[in-house]
Amino acid sequence: METEKIEEDKLKEFERFLKNEERSNATVEKYMRDVRRFSEFIGLSEVCKQSVMEYKSKLVNSYAVTSANSMIAALNSFLRFCGRHDLCVKQFRVQRQAYCSEEKELTRAEYIRLLEAADRKHNERLNLIIQTICGTGIRVSELQYITVEALRKGEAVVNCKGKNRRIFIVSELKKKLLLYVREQKIASGSIFITRSGKPVSRNNIWKEMKSLCETAKVSPSKVFPHNLRHLFARTFYGIEKDIAKLADILGHASINTTRIYIVTTGAEHRRKMEHMRLII
Repeated sequence: METEKIEEDKLKEFERFLKNEERSNATVEKYMRDVRRFSEFIGLSEVCKQSVMEYKSKLVNSYAVTSANSMIAALNSFLRFCGRHDLCVKQFRVQRQAYCSEEKELTRAEYIRLLEAADRKHNERLNLIIQTICGTGIRVSELQYITVEALRKGEAVVNCKGKNRRIFIVSELKKKLLLYVREQKIASGSIFITRSGKPVSRNNIWKEMKSLCETAKVSPSKVFPHNLRHLFARTFYGIEKDIAKLADILGHASINTTRIYIVTTGAEHRRKMEHMRLII
């Protein structure tokens, strides 16, 4: 990359690089979106340390620090790919928060109201998507692994960031999803699909969830797919009080050594999930 504007060919090369690195589709999409955002910011200006620093200042004034840091990480990855390590910038330091803001924490009561709102809008697919994410703790990008075949086994195998993990599908959720696939005549493959047969995109899920806010009387700041995963995590931890086990379930890479000493059987994991009562 020279000091002129970012060329489309270079962006396509970077996209191929990310895919060859076996990054998840969601990660590739986000990195490309973030780099294009920087490209739009500088326009025809040169890519230099000053333009990167100006972009960094804009981010912290426009986004939450954690979001700004994720965008900086994507841009730094692109700059390193281009051989311009000298242009990379440091992320913002984040003070660890002891408590979650009430304005962002989705409660169980609000979760139920979202499901009721989806029912009133006759959006059965969205209702089940919400319950599936909240009842299993999966990422929205992992919904594609909830297949007809997985339902029959009562568990799904999720491949994310080069690692596989088992996701148990509790009995009440299994019943609901099996009924849904029979009604929709889905014989195999992913359950949550569009009319063309492709998995539902995260953007569509995000938009459909936001459309429930007014009916459900839930603040839009609380309504997004990842917050359902947070509700799962808080509920499970409230029962189990084992953060290392929770890290395993969620597919996080932290707490490595401790994890070795807290491995339990799948049956015990399933029994605890059955008591979470998140499938309404």
